[in-house]
Amino acid sequence: MSPATPEPAPIPGHPRFLVAVLAFCGVVVAVMQTLVVPLLPHIPALTGATPAAASWLVTITLLTGAVFTPVLGRVGDMYGKRRVLLASLSVLVVGSVLCAVSSQIAVLIAGRALQGAALAVVPLGISIMRDELPPARVLSSVALMSSTLGIGAAVGLPIAALVIENYDWHTMFWASAGLGVLDAVLVLLCVPESPLRSRGRFDALGALGLSAALVSLLLAVTQGADWGWTSAPTLGLFLAAVVIGLLWGAYELRFPSPMVDLRVSARPAVLLANIAALLIGFAFYANSLVTAQMVQEPRSTGYGLGASIVVSGLCLLPGGLSMVALSPVSARVSGRYGPKVSLAIAAAVMVVGYLVRFFTSHSLWLIVAGATVVAAGTAMAYSALPALVMRAVPAGETGAANGLNTLMRSVGQAFCSAVVAAVLAGVTFRVGGHTAPTLHAYLLVFLIAAGVALAALVVTLFLPGGSADAGGTVGGDGVTKKDAAGRRLAEEGA
Repeated sequence: MSPATPEPAPIPGHPRFLVAVLAFCGVVVAVMQTLVVPLLPHIPALTGATPAAASWLVTITLLTGAVFTPVLGRVGDMYGKRRVLLASLSVLVVGSVLCAVSSQIAVLIAGRALQGAALAVVPLGISIMRDELPPARVLSSVALMSSTLGIGAAVGLPIAALVIENYDWHTMFWASAGLGVLDAVLVLLCVPESPLRSRGRFDALGALGLSAALVSLLLAVTQGADWGWTSAPTLGLFLAAVVIGLLWGAYELRFPSPMVDLRVSARPAVLLANIAALLIGFAFYANSLVTAQMVQEPRSTGYGLGASIVVSGLCLLPGGLSMVALSPVSARVSGRYGPKVSLAIAAAVMVVGYLVRFFTSHSLWLIVAGATVVAAGTAMAYSALPALVMRAVPAGETGAANGLNTLMRSVGQAFCSAVVAAVLAGVTFRVGGHTAPTLHAYLLVFLIAAGVALAALVVTLFLPGGSADAGGTVGGDGVTKKDAAGRRLAEEGA
């Protein structure tokens, strides 16, 4: 484990605006992730690409986000979190401009790949908050920052749908670029550079091995339905992920300053938090994937509402607003009773939400109500997960550890996408001259998601309930005594 060392003379900023600026960065990145979802059915006609090629506009952001989130988190811990945050936002701007100036599918995929790399903004922001804020504000601020992934997803769909229906589709990428530039300027003005750094040299081989294992796994998961789950490419990628993962793990255990400290990651507090993150990511994503598609199904199906793209996107907006409202509530619960309790409540709420959805799938307002309950549970879960991680790792590894936790959410979302696609494609019927999923297919998705959320609750119950072994006693604010001492040394050095 590499101890954190203070660096003198941090760049001055305006801490009172720090939380708002970093949260805004997180929302922009999350909006970017979902920006093309309403556009996907139209991409083949707009670009001349095949539907399979168009699907890569979503797949590639998942791949690059999964690869760069833990890597840039580690780079930030070692070389400066603010510096890496600005680099991530710059990559987002470049990717957005590429998508804005072209209708060629290859250029669009390249631009979306760069946009996906900006997902590292969220764990970097969490790490900066831990380093810079007074202990009393850490939990509530981190809760908001973590929830921006869900908030942005809920806000992004209706905004993108409105743009698609009323403007040239390139407009949303120009808007994404402009927001990225605004984010970077605000970070320069309001976010100081953290004085805490990790010692050691960057584990380039470890980063390469982790990237190769992740790409192999996620390619197999996201493309398995198209290639065939028993096809040679799919099975070969799964096998490659296992072999590369084992070799990477053996190497990481021997490297003095590893990309991922597997000994720390194997602690029950960290391991179970990451498993819970994977399950919560799965349960959350089913809500987003199914809601918009379900209400857009034609009325001839017997259950569909024939809603427009804009209306279907707006169905998720109350959930996004509930995330904003419940993030501080989750932080207060975590501060008083511990993040384990907050996460357990969140998982239970998600189970209830999917049960509501299972029994009330025939009217728009009940669908919105069920989706909002699931989103409320997601907000509490996303708020609690970083607090659990921060209790178990030293300050010098916060970026990498939260990057890994965010990665696990993304892996959960990838598995969810594959499962939902398989269920909806496998349980269909002919109606009005076309094939559509049956109502039972959607209800099965709700039951699967409820089961996964229930599994997250069970995992949460096994989490250590007391202070984590992170080199110091952890208080309700999620800051260890060791962290506090590191801050005092940094201030003295400055």
